[in-house]
Amino acid sequence: MKGELIMALRNIVKTPDDILKKKSRNVEVFDKKLHTLLDDMAETMEEANGVGLAAVQVGILRKVFIVDIGEGITEYINPEIISTSGTQSDREGCLSFPGQWGTVT
Repeated sequence: MKGELIMALRNIVKTPDDILKKKSRNVEVFDKKLHTLLDDMAETMEEANGVGLAAVQVGILRKVFIVDIGEGITEYINPEIISTSGTQSDREGCLSFPGQWGTVT
């Protein structure tokens, strides 16, 4: 139907796939293709019971990731760490490394 939102589940790339070691490129065009990617990533992450997912984890080498820590999905495009302060440690897993957990600071 016209105007209907269609999302799709994408395959999550898992270790030892070499794409996970490649450098992602900046997003330069903000278009319908990017919006579709973000929507698909959200559906894929939710289906996998994840809290975060990067584009490379669905086979797309672009600097894009999404996170949902219980307050709704936040989308990050071409993120940069400008400054940091303090530290925090927590147990963390990754959808591309199923069954593996570690403490990350």
